Amino acid sequence: QVQLVESGGGLVQAGESLKLSCAASGRTFNAYTMAWFRQAPGKDREFVAAISWNGGSTEYDESVKGRFTISRDNAQRSVNLYLEMTSLTPEDTALYYCAADRVAGRAPSSALRSSFDPGYWGQGTQVTVSS
Repeated sequence: QVQLVESGGGLVQAGESLKLSCAASGRTFNAYTMAWFRQAPGKDREFVAAISWNGGSTEYDESVKGRFTISRDNAQRSVNLYLEMTSLTPEDTALYYCAADRVAGRAPSSALRSSFDPGYWGQGTQVTVSS
């Protein structure tokens, strides 16, 4: 059974930091590109960051570049994906989703965002940033 379970969301003040986690199991997710997306109230779901299966390539949306860091731990039986968020602003308030690519073994590249085709989603974790 495929499961992507996010955790770590919460309510913080502007300027503070938060680290999200996602535990992915049920597939050999250590061979999948993975990503974080977010959806703010009344807006479409948007890309935040992606990381190649081996962690060697990452890509970020311009709105979070320099503030967020995506990483992964493939050592465990279930893959753990992380999103470290710093200098948070109210504009970062959203439901954050973990996602895995539809296919395994996609070659690490600088074009992760354009090649990423989400096939698996978590249920989301809420991040709220107060001003």
